[in-house]
Amino acid sequence: MCYSALIRADYAKLVREFGAVLSLEEFAALYAYDPGKKQPRTPKAMDDGFAGARTELGRDIVARIQRWHAQEQATLEAELAQQRERRDIAIAALATRPTLKARNELRIAGNRIDRAQTRLDDLHRVQLLPRDNRIFPGTYAPVMVSENGQRVIKPMRYRCRLPDAPARNDVLYPGSYNARRDSLEGYWRGAFGQRHGVVVIQAFYEHVSRHAVGGRAPAPDDRTGDVVLEFRPDPPRDLLVACLWSEWDGPEGRLLSFATITDTPPADISAAGHDRGIVPIRPEHLDAWLNPEPGDLASQYRILDDREEIRYVFEESA
Repeated sequence: MCYSALIRADYAKLVREFGAVLSLEEFAALYAYDPGKKQPRTPKAMDDGFAGARTELGRDIVARIQRWHAQEQATLEAELAQQRERRDIAIAALATRPTLKARNELRIAGNRIDRAQTRLDDLHRVQLLPRDNRIFPGTYAPVMVSENGQRVIKPMRYRCRLPDAPARNDVLYPGSYNARRDSLEGYWRGAFGQRHGVVVIQAFYEHVSRHAVGGRAPAPDDRTGDVVLEFRPDPPRDLLVACLWSEWDGPEGRLLSFATITDTPPADISAAGHDRGIVPIRPEHLDAWLNPEPGDLASQYRILDDREEIRYVFEESA
């Protein structure tokens, strides 16, 4: 399952290369500031993509993002103050009586200080880093869909909630950020053949058991657990990953969300020890995929099956 990916969040590039338009209204709705509402999880590259906006609505989006950032900064600064006090108390306790509790308090406080300071630094950093484009389940990403024949980019959450599903399904079915090809006419029948999209990515990440990376059976002295592998196409290129998306309305509000389609992986991914893979579609199939005929699912399967021969290279992710 593709649990994380490096997205393309350069709006100017997406608009220029794909002839798409940004749905500024949807981005404005996503970033609408409400102190009683939970802040949307968005990658830094997606937020910073609106810097220098020239339209009134674009500038309004920037202002909304800045209000969220100001609230987050205040929360982080309070957390830093609390954890520094906790650290100082632990240091004083260790100086007089080194106990396991004091050592644990020092470790926990140090970890939380590091996390809060890193995030605070990220809020003020201008230059983007590769990790600023990374999404995880629950994070928003720009997804390309079609409306009245026009390619449109909208922000959607990377974990799909189908229209007839209750909000609690996000917890009951945490893997709904991926849609298996063999369940497209089962669980995903409400979206397959009706609401298709693509997310443009540069790399993706998979959890793989340590022994499987080497293509061997586990040995008694193997370290336990998984490693995270980063897969990139070689040579580097953007991938148009097939997605299903949904519009949900409920007491919690309106939600746009998506899932990437996964299938049997190509040889390079299988050899690395993973049994599923994303499905990139050919650029020439983009409009046919984005504008499906609900009564002709066979043509959509043909698009998913007509895959390019893409070579993938991988390395262990930090």
